[in-house]
Order: sequence, then C-alpha cells, then structure tokens
Amino acid sequence: MTEVLQPDQHYEAGPGDAATDYGRVKREGLDTTHGAILYLEDITVSFDGFKALNKLSLDISVGELRCIIGPNGAGKTTMMDVITGKTRPSSGNAWFGQTYDLTRMTEYDIAHHGIGRKFQRPTVFEQHTVFENLEMAMKTNKRVRPTLFFRLGSEQKGKIEEILKLIRLQGQERRLAGLLSHGQKQWLEIGMLLMQEPQLLLLDEPVAGMSDAETARTAELLNELRGKHSIMVVEHDMAFVTEIALDNKVTVLHEGAVLAEGRMQQVQADERVIEVYLGR
Repeated sequence: MTEVLQPDQHYEAGPGDAATDYGRVKREGLDTTHGAILYLEDITVSFDGFKALNKLSLDISVGELRCIIGPNGAGKTTMMDVITGKTRPSSGNAWFGQTYDLTRMTEYDIAHHGIGRKFQRPTVFEQHTVFENLEMAMKTNKRVRPTLFFRLGSEQKGKIEEILKLIRLQGQERRLAGLLSHGQKQWLEIGMLLMQEPQLLLLDEPVAGMSDAETARTAELLNELRGKHSIMVVEHDMAFVTEIALDNKVTVLHEGAVLAEGRMQQVQADERVIEVYLGR
C-alpha cells in the first residue's frame, strides 16, 4: 500500500492545471492503479442480530457514476454509513483506492481525504448567502489564525464562479440560502461538496421532493460531473436513474447484499428484481 497522507496534506494544483479543474478524479497520494476507487468485500453489519449488510461486495471504478437501487431496508444507507466511517462493519474490507482502509479511519479523515456525502435533506446555512455557503465549504486551513486572516484570492473566486455556473445558481450568489427552492438547496449542497474537492461523491436520493424541471436539471448536472468525479447515487426515482445511468452499471441491493448488477435494461428485466422491487 502507498503511504497514507497526513491530515494537513492536500492536493495542490500544478502550473499546468486548468482553473476549472476542480473535479480531479485522482488526487496525489491515492493509489487507483487497479482501476477501482472504492472496493467493498464481504461487508457485514449486524444490529442486535439483524444483518443490515450481509457479505456485501461491490467496487466502483475511477470516474464511474454508479446508481444503487433497491427496496426500503435493503441496506443502502448502512452501506453509505460504512463508507463514510459512521458505522463500523462487523467484518469485511472497505478500501478507498488501494491507499485507505476505511474501516480504520474516522469520519473526519475520510471526508478530508476525498469522500463527500450528501444526505437526502439538504443541510445549508440558511441565514447566509449562496456565495457565503460555498466560501465556507472551501477546502482551506480551518485553524483559527489562518481562518481569521483568510481572504479570497482570484483563484478562489474563480472556483466559486465555476461552481455557481455548474449548479445552476449563477446570479443567485447574493441570495440567502433559506430563500432558495428545495431543488436549489439540493444543488447548493452539491456545490458545497464540490468545493471540498472530493474524488468520490455519495448522493442519497438527490431528487427527492423536486419538481419535474428540477429533476431534469439535476440529471444534467450529474451527467456533467460524470468522469470528473466518481459518483454513487442512491435513488428510488426510476425515470431519473434511467436518465443518468446510461451505459453504466446499476446495482440492486436486497437484504443487505447485491441481488443484481448490470445495465438498466438488464436489471429491469431481471425476474428477481421485478419480484422484490420493481413489480409487474
């Protein structure tokens, strides 16, 4: 395994990097030579005898957008909890690249080293503007003295402008986040994650509660992020999944394990998936 980065180390853009290259899929220090950015093997999580995850195994490639579907109680949230360090597995292995053993890391260290998670309900600072939300989320030295004297430079301002354009909030930067629509708050939270330069994004039901127009724009956003980040999307909206899955794999979870995996058309035609999740 390669050397693990220390908490104060992070990726610095080189002279040849484009100003808009906030979406590096591979950060210095992360070994992904085998092609996988996330690798779960035989992950089991038990709660009072109930197996929320039962020898779950899957892997996600660098730059891949993977959709995870399945009925309630299939283990989708528990899987994300394991990846982000919120829940420790009873057994099994979880690796971020070939560098980081996620089962031995804290939630903070996992987030710091490049895994960002968005929960179903948007959590933004409603009394601050859209711009201020993105500024506060920026990956900088958060110690007291550097924070007190920090001033945005042209590069940082340029990055915020690029994110604003990407998340469809250009022209809304001075608006209080609390005044945004539900969908706009979801986009802002995705933008806040992007400010932290994640390599793997975990999105939990990103279009829940959105209008049809907002859902369509969210699909456009995720398709634009495809390849710049590795993305795991947990979602129940099958039309939305179809829109973003394209030719990528879709994984179906059931009773804490992988029930089926393949392209969307394949899993939709799978009799087991129809029986436990999609219905006739």
